[in-house]
Amino acid sequence: MKLFNQGGSVGSAISYAGLIEKIEILRSTLRWASKLERTEIEKLLKQATTLRDEVMQLSHKERFVQAAVAEPVPADLAPRERRQALLERSFIFEGTFGDNPKLLEALEIAEKAAPTDLPVLIDGESGTGKELMAKVIHANGSRTDKPYISVNCGAIPENLIESELFGHKKGAFTGASNDRRGKFESAHTGTIFLDEIGELPLTGQVKLLRVLESHEIQRVGSDETISVDARIVAATNRDLRRLSEEGKFREDLFYRLSVIHVTLPPLRERRDEIALLVAYFGDEAAGALKRRPIKLTPRLRDFLMNYAYPGNIRELRNLMYRISCLAGDTADLEHLPQDLRPKPSAPALVANGSVPVVVDASTATSLSEAKRAASDEAERAFLERGLQEVGGTVAELARRFDMNRSHLQMLLKKHGIHSKDFRNQAAAQGGKAR
Repeated sequence: MKLFNQGGSVGSAISYAGLIEKIEILRSTLRWASKLERTEIEKLLKQATTLRDEVMQLSHKERFVQAAVAEPVPADLAPRERRQALLERSFIFEGTFGDNPKLLEALEIAEKAAPTDLPVLIDGESGTGKELMAKVIHANGSRTDKPYISVNCGAIPENLIESELFGHKKGAFTGASNDRRGKFESAHTGTIFLDEIGELPLTGQVKLLRVLESHEIQRVGSDETISVDARIVAATNRDLRRLSEEGKFREDLFYRLSVIHVTLPPLRERRDEIALLVAYFGDEAAGALKRRPIKLTPRLRDFLMNYAYPGNIRELRNLMYRISCLAGDTADLEHLPQDLRPKPSAPALVANGSVPVVVDASTATSLSEAKRAASDEAERAFLERGLQEVGGTVAELARRFDMNRSHLQMLLKKHGIHSKDFRNQAAAQGGKAR
């Protein structure tokens, strides 16, 4: 679907998503305009934001009526072409999404699912943007102007889950001083996002399954049934299929929730997106702190581009906020958290006949030696950080980074890294915790 001028002539068509992207660029440019008064900038920003909201509300049915029957994007297209195909079909998504094939596949599934009322299950590591994807699905559906209610299932005490989700009547239990609507009632006609669904105890799973089947709820302490019409999007960082096999998650609920299943890859598999995210969150942090976007030194930028990000997008966002807060005009490695700062240059081994010669990046005699030393330093730091995160378990590290185990062992040997040291360290820390 395209957006045409109101006069009815075709002219040059522009997709809704393309228009919003242009508005976002305008907002970013205006925020740091140097030749305008601050009051003028704020006025224009407000107008741009209002325009963006109006575009988001325009013709939901016209925008998405063809999505369910649209031809799939050809798999042989280059990533940027696939991304552009989504934009041209007016599928609205955050500009921070990059061109990673796995991510584009997830977006294409979301595009198909958005205009329907089918349940969606989003899985992926913590911090990969699952709630953002849920909002993308909501924004691209027919309920976008209806409520969007988010619930963190892992943060609700077990004895309050039923009250939180379905509400309660006055006097139903100690402390119930008034009637209270639950999250499902609040999400009526809209979308309810059930985050950390894997943390929901079995008693809560049974009641949730009943709601999915009957589309009715009962407040705690009431015999009255209330009809609810809420589109369910759930998210988890756990393997629900494995949990269901272990009896920790109801198998029938898993199949009910995963009619549409979307998997978000971790940030380490989406490195094309890191530069985009650094710029996006740098600008966002600057806006929140009411300052100009921070400049990054080349070595800090190199670190941010190559860091493994075990906390994924959330960790990157927090890093950019920290850097923007602590640095002056320019940020460097010293503004990173102490435990993330690269260690002093580690010596690299350069072959000299049959005798290895130690070369440091700062004392290299050629550009090639300096590059090799820097590369080895980054590789060693990456391996050490990874072993620390998995408690020294090489098999787990190989699985996490999709590496051949024998190749990983060879790299550890090359750098003189002993996984046993990290296992002992993890065991010692576990002992202290007890």
